[in-house]
Amino acid sequence: MSYENAVARMYALGHELAHTASHKFDLKYMRVLLNALEHPERRVPGVLIAGTNGKGSTAATLASILQASGLRTGLYTSPHLVRINERIRINGAAIADNDFALLHDMVDRTAERLVTEGELPWHPSFFEMLTAMAFEYFSRKKTDIAVLEVGMGGRLDATNVIEPRVSVITDISLDHQKFLGNTVAEIAREKAGILRANGVAVLLPQQREVNDVIGNAVLELGSHAVSAVPYVPPVSPGSDNYLVSNAASPSYRYPLQVMGDEITVETPLIGRHQLRNVALAIAAAEELSRQGFPITSRSIEVGVRNTRWPGRFHVLPAAKSSAEIIFDVAHNPAGAWALRSTLSALYEERPLTFVFGAMQDKAVREIAEILFPMAAHVVATQAENPRSATPADIREAASRIATDIEDAADVADALSCAKMLAGPNGTIVVTGSIYVVGEAMRALGVSV
Repeated sequence: MSYENAVARMYALGHELAHTASHKFDLKYMRVLLNALEHPERRVPGVLIAGTNGKGSTAATLASILQASGLRTGLYTSPHLVRINERIRINGAAIADNDFALLHDMVDRTAERLVTEGELPWHPSFFEMLTAMAFEYFSRKKTDIAVLEVGMGGRLDATNVIEPRVSVITDISLDHQKFLGNTVAEIAREKAGILRANGVAVLLPQQREVNDVIGNAVLELGSHAVSAVPYVPPVSPGSDNYLVSNAASPSYRYPLQVMGDEITVETPLIGRHQLRNVALAIAAAEELSRQGFPITSRSIEVGVRNTRWPGRFHVLPAAKSSAEIIFDVAHNPAGAWALRSTLSALYEERPLTFVFGAMQDKAVREIAEILFPMAAHVVATQAENPRSATPADIREAASRIATDIEDAADVADALSCAKMLAGPNGTIVVTGSIYVVGEAMRALGVSV
């Protein structure tokens, strides 16, 4: 089977949330598939990361630290920005097209046989297929360790079939309420499903309701809780005192005591919220070092500095005839507040033009009310995804905001419109859905 056919067959299984249909909420079928594949998920030690916001950034930072420590490191994340291959990486390199096609064919044939034999009641979903392919890829390529980002929730997510060396929970807020619950406490219960009896949990303090749920889960399971608080630098209220603003490549830089040494943490991940994500990654790395992995304070320093996580306050410098462009995925209110805080710190005096699109199931009104007042202009658009809110939907959601809003039928048109509105000296912010950000990066030829 060709790569193109493999990708087409994957997408035919449904879009990102297809695996959340009620009859899919059962890990026993994922285990049946993996059993037929001779359990590749058991051949590579792993770290499992769940949360509402920051789990991708935390995973990317931890994977970079592990790679800098000389470990052959797998990274599994979702969704992707431009190409599906981005989701499965080893030492930063995405899975090759030929390997993707080969593994898809093997897993797909196995799944079809299991359905025919009555071992599975239906074909595995998009996410289940891709997760099984990732496990098989990491196993075949003899990775030393894999960092896995939970797709959604935790308790019933396809990634949760592993026995993680470390479980990490990032910041939790309201998102995917249709599937995970209507309160942060209910959502926290789903995220806490990645914790294990007598396992290791790397955590940070959160909202009281979240702390109660996760704390009780840790106690009930007898997990060993590791606090990342010592790795969060003190931040003065209302300031970004560690921010080093350097036009095209701003960063955060601060001293930190790690494993008995003082290192300089310099992360390219921008936003005060990223300080928490980096802290979680460092705490997880130090815990892995206690388990025998060859991680040092120096490799932590190098790994944090070398982290790449495109689409998260990713700055494309201004060209002679075009404005500076910032790409940032802010697909829920917490992400929108984080973006607003960072823009306020770096671009307080600059007029901003937003290109914005979101999925229908997101809190579009709340996100718009957080972000749009910052903008001189907003261009509302939609991604090539049937779940996308239309520009008219966005305009209606933002009806209480006085900001000027233009409509664009697609992301390419939105970029053209934004460039005219911003002018060569302006700043364009592409945000909202990861699909909108990804399509914009693809249209502009930005490497991921």
